[in-house]
Amino acid sequence: MTVPTVAPYDAVLLLSFGGPEQPADVLPFLENVTRGRGIPRERLESVAEHYHPFGGRSPINDQNRALLAALRSELDARGLDVPLHWGNRNWDPYLLDTLRQARADGARRICVIVTSAYSSYSGCRQYREDLAAALIGLAGEVGSEDLPAVDKIRHYFNEPGFVAANADAVLAGLARLPWGSRIAFVTHSVPTAMNDTAGTEGGRYESQHRDVAAAVAAAVAERLGATPGWDLVYCSRSGPPSQPWLEPDVNDHLRGLKDAGVPGVVVAPIGFISDHMEVVYDLDTEARETAEEIGLPFVRAATVGTDPRFVAGLVDLVLERAAQARGEAPEQPTAGEAGPSWAVCPAGCCRNLRGDRPAACGVDWAGPLAAGTAQTAAAR
Repeated sequence: MTVPTVAPYDAVLLLSFGGPEQPADVLPFLENVTRGRGIPRERLESVAEHYHPFGGRSPINDQNRALLAALRSELDARGLDVPLHWGNRNWDPYLLDTLRQARADGARRICVIVTSAYSSYSGCRQYREDLAAALIGLAGEVGSEDLPAVDKIRHYFNEPGFVAANADAVLAGLARLPWGSRIAFVTHSVPTAMNDTAGTEGGRYESQHRDVAAAVAAAVAERLGATPGWDLVYCSRSGPPSQPWLEPDVNDHLRGLKDAGVPGVVVAPIGFISDHMEVVYDLDTEARETAEEIGLPFVRAATVGTDPRFVAGLVDLVLERAAQARGEAPEQPTAGEAGPSWAVCPAGCCRNLRGDRPAACGVDWAGPLAAGTAQTAAAR
């Protein structure tokens, strides 16, 4: 029997977005998120109010701690005694600090799990840019020759465990509603220009969500014996009104369902792996209030969180990536029609519309020394 191994990796890194842990953190966190984008202070203060009902604390860090514990248990159950680290892009523990500690602990090649399942600039390339920036920063401390190498797993939007967990959550929601209720699959809206550059050919953000929604609906139909009606809708739009974003907004969609005589709706946040602020505020608060106002029966389906099938799927993807790094060609199971995505991103994938920046884990990643030189030259 083949013994599973994560070799050549000697560490695994969970890379996430980050979030404030107390009221004093909220505005500094939002400033980190929006730095360089010219967002007015009054807009940040308006968004900060979303955190007040929750004690000024985002749920995301606690959810990452729970996911880390679940990943640790799954790795241990498989006999994979590999160090597991956690770093954030926008709040403590910051990615650079985590990479510094991982290196000090002896990590020389790290496999990264990003807490974003889909292709887009904000959901993939921006994480890769932050990885590159952290590696460049660490190279300035220890030299580029003594840095850990970093790879990532492929996008896991259509990983079978992710789809199965979402299908069960939708079924549980439909069971609480009248027959004939619809599913509103929800994800974070992005500017249409960002969707147009998602992937290499464009449109992958929306198409991947539609593929997952169809796969979840098919799994639900198999259990129900009937195919439920469903739609893909969006939440958390920001930016100026003149800038087109993906639509429809979930609140507008709920009003449309009511007008159409739909008896109820399950809101399924397939765009999120856990109950982020966008879920607990935009859906559990705003969308629920909209549904109550118009008299539409409403259930919010659970996110996958630490569902054992999802956690096992992430570990499977680490093992898959390790096999690829060893030059093997492992099986790549997927649900839906899209097939497996790439782990090494092609050149120009999910382009940064504000200008090119070094991005790790892609074919165009030249490494910290060359990237740092290019970045310094660009800044002059």
